[in-house]
Amino acid sequence: MHDIVDTAVAAGSFKTLVAAVTAAGLVDTLKGAGPFTVFAPSDDAFAKLPAGTVDELVKPENKEKLAKILKLHVIPGKVMAADVKGKKMSPASASGEAIDVDGTDGVKVSGAKVTSADIECTNGVIHVIDTVIMPKS
Repeated sequence: MHDIVDTAVAAGSFKTLVAAVTAAGLVDTLKGAGPFTVFAPSDDAFAKLPAGTVDELVKPENKEKLAKILKLHVIPGKVMAADVKGKKMSPASASGEAIDVDGTDGVKVSGAKVTSADIECTNGVIHVIDTVIMPKS
């Protein structure tokens, strides 16, 4: 079993996420002890963003903005799909902004649908989502 970053790299469907995490300087954090719950946008999720968005965000001058977006996808602790089944909650993300988790009909996170859940890692869990979560402000 690998940590969150190595699991994402090995999966092969998170190339954009891994590049973004690297550009934002969050690799060491996500390789840390955790535990973390990561709602990981797939490459297809990033492809839904307007053309040029990712290229703009990974520029060094946008590092803080990119980090804020990525931290929205992380909550402290290890939360499995069964923990939210039938519930609604609004945990604080690593960015400090609350995200909406709705487990009443499948699992949705701030409007993004969880397409694959409970990918266990040595320092937490990954849930794959179909849309990139953007800050409210």
